[in-house]
Amino acid sequence: MNFLSLTAVCALLLSGCSYNNAFTKFHMQKEQELSVSSLQSSKIVSKNNQIEGVLSAIYLNEVYPKSFNQNEYFYISIYLKDKKEIYDPNTNEDVALTLMLNGELPVKIKKLPSQNQFSHLLSRTNKWNIYYLVAFKKQGNTLHLLLKGKDLSSSTLVYYKDEQ
Repeated sequence: MNFLSLTAVCALLLSGCSYNNAFTKFHMQKEQELSVSSLQSSKIVSKNNQIEGVLSAIYLNEVYPKSFNQNEYFYISIYLKDKKEIYDPNTNEDVALTLMLNGELPVKIKKLPSQNQFSHLLSRTNKWNIYYLVAFKKQGNTLHLLLKGKDLSSSTLVYYKDEQ
């Protein structure tokens, strides 16, 4: 009888813990959860294979489908050892870097401060990164995002749209 009551008490105590796990205490907004699954990063390397920086991108059409649906929108974070600007279609400046989606240039680009309306989507923000909101023309179901320059390039970040 003692064995049976001891087993029942242990089972009761252990069953109270079964619904909690390591993620129970983490409360993320839906947008933050979607941004974590959308966030991709790539090293930016020089022609002689030296790492010069990091490119990170979040596909905003997945995170905010109601707000970002006319074009393909990305929240971009770039860290480079030597600060360089990326191509902006609204200026005539000769720049060292070009961001391309499926081989096409952006239609809009907006440089953002380090603290901006999308900062909460990244797990880290800092003042030495450069942040951009970038829009491209609407594309097919597979998106290939690439940063390249005369002497630098990143790996291609590939995004797949959900079939709707």
